[in-house]
Amino acid sequence: METSPLLEINSLSQFFEAIQWDKPKHPLIGVIDVAKIDYSGAEQYKNVRFTSALYSIMLKDGECGMIYGRNKYDFQEGVLQFIGPNQVISATDSHKPSSYGFMLLFHPDLIRNFDLGKRIRQYSFFNYEVHEALHLSKKEEDTLIEISNNIKRELEMNIDKHSQEVLVTNLQLLLNYANRFYERQFITRTNAHSDVVSLVEQHITQYYKEERQLERGIPTPDYIAEQVHFSTNYLSDLLKRETGRSVKDHIDDYTIELAKTALASTKDTINQIAYQLGFNYPHYFSRMFKKKTGESPNSYRAQFVH
Repeated sequence: METSPLLEINSLSQFFEAIQWDKPKHPLIGVIDVAKIDYSGAEQYKNVRFTSALYSIMLKDGECGMIYGRNKYDFQEGVLQFIGPNQVISATDSHKPSSYGFMLLFHPDLIRNFDLGKRIRQYSFFNYEVHEALHLSKKEEDTLIEISNNIKRELEMNIDKHSQEVLVTNLQLLLNYANRFYERQFITRTNAHSDVVSLVEQHITQYYKEERQLERGIPTPDYIAEQVHFSTNYLSDLLKRETGRSVKDHIDDYTIELAKTALASTKDTINQIAYQLGFNYPHYFSRMFKKKTGESPNSYRAQFVH
């Protein structure tokens, strides 16, 4: 099967040129009015795959509806989407132009010497899927648009020794608001999310019931996320808010419960139990068991020996 071409975007200038936008006023950060993007040349990028060295934040109207998990939602307000560097995106002919909004792009070099450079990976929504976008109220939209306007105004000024700090401060503020708004979204969808928690538990249970661990090893967070149609990052954030535990925590906790049962009710060796649970190396099992329970497998088993 022939692979579609891959276009690599390595700089802000290259991206602006690709969408026929004016040259950026700053080499590392720029803001685009998405309602003014000219899509007349978009045909040349149809079915082309893109990868970019840039971080991208885009606010657009949500009138066309969005897929959220397995469900379709129609949102009258805006949609905020985050894309981190080095992700591969495919352009299709199904894109609908937005009537308002902004696209904010910045290169990692902008924030390297700032605290944000150390913390950027904490903003896990840069690795969410498109259908896990943030859906905004009008008030939330206005807040983010005002921050983007602050950045645009700063970019209109002459660059001086304060410019980068002002730009990064506003960028940090926008990301902090996004964190708050995602928190609100998780809370308002708590009923739907409780179903997801149940599904996660069901898939972990089914995995072991069918003894897939004997061939494939312990189920991975990526595998469980795929089963419930979410990205790994989004699912972990969802579970942390609902249960206080990540996808890996749910997998590990279930595995430990199976281990406890085997230790208490069988005479299998520690190595045998480890292999039966899907561990390639028994010492990994012993290490995780002690980390989770505070005691070694042998110590745990000892209390059941009379």
